[in-house]
Amino acid sequence: METGDGSVPGAAERVVGGAAVAVPGEPLGRLFLRFLHFGLLAWGGPVAQIAMIRHDLVEKEKWVTREHFNRVLAVYQVLPGPEAHELCVYFGMRSRGRVGGLLAGLGFMLPGFVLMLGLTWLYLRYGLESAWVGTVFGAVQAAVAALIVRAVARIGQHALTDRWLWGVAVLAALAQGAGVHFAFSLVAAGLIVMLARRGLRLPALVLAGACGVAVAVFLVLHGFAPMGAGGADVGQGVVRGQPSQLELLWSGLRSGMLTFGGAYTVIPFLQRDAVVAGAWMTNAQFLDGLALSGLIPAPLIIFSTFVGYLGGGLLGAVVMTVGIFSPAFAFTLLGHDFFERVLHHPRFRSFLDGVTAGVVGLIAATTLGLLRAGLTSLATVALFAVALGVLFRWHSKFLVPLVIVGAAVAGLLLQMA
Repeated sequence: METGDGSVPGAAERVVGGAAVAVPGEPLGRLFLRFLHFGLLAWGGPVAQIAMIRHDLVEKEKWVTREHFNRVLAVYQVLPGPEAHELCVYFGMRSRGRVGGLLAGLGFMLPGFVLMLGLTWLYLRYGLESAWVGTVFGAVQAAVAALIVRAVARIGQHALTDRWLWGVAVLAALAQGAGVHFAFSLVAAGLIVMLARRGLRLPALVLAGACGVAVAVFLVLHGFAPMGAGGADVGQGVVRGQPSQLELLWSGLRSGMLTFGGAYTVIPFLQRDAVVAGAWMTNAQFLDGLALSGLIPAPLIIFSTFVGYLGGGLLGAVVMTVGIFSPAFAFTLLGHDFFERVLHHPRFRSFLDGVTAGVVGLIAATTLGLLRAGLTSLATVALFAVALGVLFRWHSKFLVPLVIVGAAVAGLLLQMA
């Protein structure tokens, strides 16, 4: 039942973490449209998206205090998944319960999902047979490679704050190149850091040494394949089969549960499934999907829609997207209060810090393979260098799409020359 002003009785004030917060109980339709509006304006990556949500709901409309917002944001910066999307789900849930959280999350992701579907259809419909289109996408791939390198540097700057974290990151990178399954690398990284921070340095060193020996054996047996486990021919351009819808769903779910440290950290998991193990797309196509996601207002992990589409058509795109966003919904709708209590426990936090450092190592190793796929000529190397310089020099809400469009224009000029 709503009051005359459209609010829900009793929803104007809720007790969260011992403090009263003024979250209005908006009608469901208005709530959905509010977060749909956020989704339509979600340019500039997570920092800009979070700033937009903070400005409207904290600074302007006073839904919660700044201190409360910062505490909630801290939870989602530790948990996997896109923080801005999880914040939308959180505020929707605080306004109208779990139904409100579901509608808010759907509203925020829907514009990017629809746009990604359209761009993927155009990509597959017109293909890259034209020399002009091929040259443009080749130039854009170089710019995307620069975006990934910048992301690795930024994530690493925040995640690798001591020698133990640097050590497990290097170990995870070598393990990724040697073909060790990432689950072993991430669990080992978390345990090593947790032991070290509890003062158990000797057990931590023994575990790290054992892992190092295992990685060395794998390197001797299999060599170093920086795009992940599997042969280089698969990563470079051999498409061998199509996955089932269940495989796409599992790939999305697993990737969504492992995106620690930022949306770019999903890259090694999806790339391994789609390019190396499943081989339903090439590294070049993978870079194209990342490029398309940079042109639209959406969390970067919306490029999973592209990956799913290439794996299983329209249904595959939906299944993959549902899989990769489900953990972000579930963490908030089912367990926010629990995670807010648990994540501040020193042991759990240390384990997650180690996992995050391990993910940085995985994405660094995967980036080497993507660089090999994207930098195929002197022109693309030059474009990569220019794009990397621009990305580190300037900061703008529209920097990513501008860099991608600029690379496309450069590709057209190269074709005309």
